[in-house]
Amino acid sequence: MRLRDKVAIITGSGSGIGKATALLFAKQGAFVVVNDLSEKAGNETVEEIVSAGGKAIFIQADVTDPGSVESMVNQVIERCGKIDILFNNAGISGVGLLHEIDVETWDRIMSVNVKGVFLPSKYVLPFMMERKSGAIINMSSCIAEMGLALRTSYATTKGAVLSLTKSMQVDYAPYNIRVNALLPGTIITPFVENYLKTSYDNPEIAIEGLKKRQLSGELGRPEDVAQAALFLASDESKFMMGSPLYIDGGVVSGKNA
Repeated sequence: MRLRDKVAIITGSGSGIGKATALLFAKQGAFVVVNDLSEKAGNETVEEIVSAGGKAIFIQADVTDPGSVESMVNQVIERCGKIDILFNNAGISGVGLLHEIDVETWDRIMSVNVKGVFLPSKYVLPFMMERKSGAIINMSSCIAEMGLALRTSYATTKGAVLSLTKSMQVDYAPYNIRVNALLPGTIITPFVENYLKTSYDNPEIAIEGLKKRQLSGELGRPEDVAQAALFLASDESKFMMGSPLYIDGGVVSGKNA
């Protein structure tokens, strides 16, 4: 029970990495606040947690809307009195050459992936500062440290999140608040599976191509990232501050010969 009696907000936890993390955090003793735009997906995550003996509630909130986020945070404080962990997981992908991306798409990716980290942090931090305790985990990506074709919009946001993480840590270290970032590689989530099915004539060939980028020769699972998030949320990582944690199967390290 590595998170016994902790209160954790996980944005975008109706599916994929967020859902896997919510299930794991609850199993480790946390009271989990499941957040997602989809009420159906969010409630399904809560149902799985509760049926397994865990504690969770669902709060629908748009991480790009200040009023929505502030309301969510206030609801958690009213019910639980504290927030120990914030996992800024919600995000969307972006594909295309820079000169072909329309302005509306660019703005949407920036809003969800960067503003969607800023707003939950903005409204949670004062409560963590008051208690002089807290752990914030921001979802970056290994793409923040490397170039990848057709991913300029997505890479820009994940680079911003990594820089944001490091600067936040400097400002909030005096309050005993740790801020770290996860940098996953390609993780097989429902979103990625759908993207492969709709973007490639033969998704299986595409998956094999993705595997060749990994030193591991395999793609990651949501549970792989959830385990890393658990480490950053727990006291076991108390000496990690402003750090990027790679869960990428060796993509950043290099390629097999």
